[in-house]
Amino acid sequence: MEMEDLKNVGGTPGGLWEFLIGLAMAVAGGYMLISRVIVTSGFWNWGGYNAFGLSLVPLIFGIGIVFFNGRSVIGWLLVFVGAVIILAGIIMNLQIYFQPTSLFNTIIMLVLLVGGIGLVAKSVRSHG
Repeated sequence: MEMEDLKNVGGTPGGLWEFLIGLAMAVAGGYMLISRVIVTSGFWNWGGYNAFGLSLVPLIFGIGIVFFNGRSVIGWLLVFVGAVIILAGIIMNLQIYFQPTSLFNTIIMLVLLVGGIGLVAKSVRSHG
């Protein structure tokens, strides 16, 4: 690898410094933004009742069938479907909140994030 290859980010005569500064800005802005987010989870309700136990039924039956016959396609399918249902249920019940922060801090976060992404995109374009 030649030194000239490092100066030509993305195979074009772009700027290595633009790329590095843009990457640092995007990472800093993204970190600042994500650190202001709170993620909580709620209850799995279906018809007013807690439904988490119901989501375990296919997984439990699948595990039982797989223990009885490790080559059972239906058993492995039930294990896969049960795991997908549980994962989807966890994701669907997440509640995401943005913590209160000043307008100035929010603008700084967004300018760093979007400006950094813009610089990275500019660095891989040909300059000329």
